[in-house]
Amino acid sequence: STKSEKAIKAYEKAAAYFDQYDSENAITQLGIAIKADDKFIEAYLLMGDVYSDMASKSKDMGLFKADIVKTEKAISAYRNALEIDPDFFTKTYYNIAGNEISIGKYADAKSDLDIYLKSKNLSPINKKKAENLLKSAEFGIIAIQNPIPFNPVNMGDSVNSVNNDYLPSLTADEQTLVITVRRPRDAYTIGMNKDEEDFYISYFKDSVWTKSVPLGPPLNTHGNEGAQCISPDGQQMFYTACNRDGGFGSCDIYYSKKTGDKWGLPTNLGPAVNSSGWDSQPSISADGKNLYFTSNRAGGKGGMDIWMSTMDDKGYWQKPINLGDTINTEKGEMAPFIHPDNKTLYFTSNGHPGLGGFDIYYSKKDTAGIFGKPKNIGYPINTYADESYLIVNSYGDKAYFASDLPGGKGGFDIYSFDLYEGARPEKVTYLKGTVYNSQTKAMLDAKFELIDLKTGKSILVSYSDKETGEFLVCLPTERDYALNVSKDGYLFFSENFTLSGMHSKIKPYVKDIPLHPIKVGETVVLKNIFFDTDKFDLKTESFTELENLISLLKKNPKMKIEISGHTDNVGAETYNQTLSESRAKSVYDYLVKQGIDKIRLSYKGYGESKPIDINDTEEGRANNRRTEFKVVEM
Repeated sequence: STKSEKAIKAYEKAAAYFDQYDSENAITQLGIAIKADDKFIEAYLLMGDVYSDMASKSKDMGLFKADIVKTEKAISAYRNALEIDPDFFTKTYYNIAGNEISIGKYADAKSDLDIYLKSKNLSPINKKKAENLLKSAEFGIIAIQNPIPFNPVNMGDSVNSVNNDYLPSLTADEQTLVITVRRPRDAYTIGMNKDEEDFYISYFKDSVWTKSVPLGPPLNTHGNEGAQCISPDGQQMFYTACNRDGGFGSCDIYYSKKTGDKWGLPTNLGPAVNSSGWDSQPSISADGKNLYFTSNRAGGKGGMDIWMSTMDDKGYWQKPINLGDTINTEKGEMAPFIHPDNKTLYFTSNGHPGLGGFDIYYSKKDTAGIFGKPKNIGYPINTYADESYLIVNSYGDKAYFASDLPGGKGGFDIYSFDLYEGARPEKVTYLKGTVYNSQTKAMLDAKFELIDLKTGKSILVSYSDKETGEFLVCLPTERDYALNVSKDGYLFFSENFTLSGMHSKIKPYVKDIPLHPIKVGETVVLKNIFFDTDKFDLKTESFTELENLISLLKKNPKMKIEISGHTDNVGAETYNQTLSESRAKSVYDYLVKQGIDKIRLSYKGYGESKPIDINDTEEGRANNRRTEFKVVEM
């Protein structure tokens, strides 16, 4: 639009510099062009583009103050072009709006998008982009008018350092915190960056977090390790490493298991999970069956999508599935975190309506196991800057994330905050302790199986540590569970947890479990045999426990047992005696019906004659109302 040769020459130089990614010289030449002709509209438009690009690069580097300054300069340049001729290039309104949203000027962005959407001959693609941007502008206006409670607290010098500390991961008991730290290398290596990423670990002891220390080999190496997820029981680590020998793509997901206090040699999850693309940011479900992660592999909805791989009954990971259009968009979804409730997914996206850049969202599964429409977690957790990597404790009332908020210890620090009610997952408590041999006190590696009593389906299978005997099992509320702990050569242990209707905070269950070697005279209380009051018909919830008993009898074909029924002292003694014998016979009849030889079984009712607890409390009476079996011959 200019007649000035000097302006044209400078403009052409600026365009060439910009093509060569030399933004500073491009801006200098555009300044010369505008000085030569202050009505040179193309120069203002290109200046807006250059400053927008510079702002984006500053943001990628975490230089948010520089990002804001350059964004403001981009907006100013575009405004100058519009003042010269608002109809010269109507997409300028769209470009301005994108920059305005990126620094939180939502009302201004809405005004500019309203004008742009009235443009003549607007292509369907540009119209859709503008409408999506308008949704973010309108969402931002409403979100700021309706802030949610948010008071982040820096986790202090024990956890945070002068370096960048980010990507927190937490065990279900909130006793172990693992973070990624970007720090200077101990010794620079030729061809490697001066910084490296390593895992650091901190423990919650005596109500404070211990000083975080490097997790050490074999997990930490001279390469970069990051985007980790420690399993809720603290026994497994899934994480990301890039450009490793034997890798399948640029970045792959690796796995390590802890035995005692040592982490095992990491292994690549292999081609079932990893692709020729970029696979990162794993999050494992509490039952260990589903692995969520981020990937840019072929077949996705956009640049980065969230995928899920399921482990089959033989322990093999299956081909990942894309979480679909509800979660993934044509833009980017990253940083999944599946809560121990196995229903609530937190993740980051710049494709759903938000406040600009990447926002944090959450989605919950329905009764069919399908994730619902994501909800933005709200302002001021989300802002016009990028937010990511949020995790939530097992109980669901506290969240952790990384931020470079003013007043921190270094670059990025780990913060915690109370999560407002609306964004909370289902409450989860847990059972933890050790398993040991009741005779020798030696620690045991035993199998844990958690079963939904209503459906009879196995919810979780895990194992205690073979060196320490330690275990941790997550227990989501709103269900009733049977727990079976077993090991070959030992009688099994059973327990039940009635958590339906539990809405208040539930104290974790801490219990050391003795397993008794199989021998004559040993007795097991069958905690998951159920009868209606004053009746002796087995309830269907009892069948899982009885199947465990059948399995034990089949593994030990010489074993003979006595099944005994017991009551509390409520009611007449003769009535209790008859009821206890009838209940014991019901179990006997079920076992016979399932193929156990009668010669291996006997039954007897003891009424109220053998209490194991007091009868003065409801809890004590409940313990006395029980079904047992005793080994009578081997």
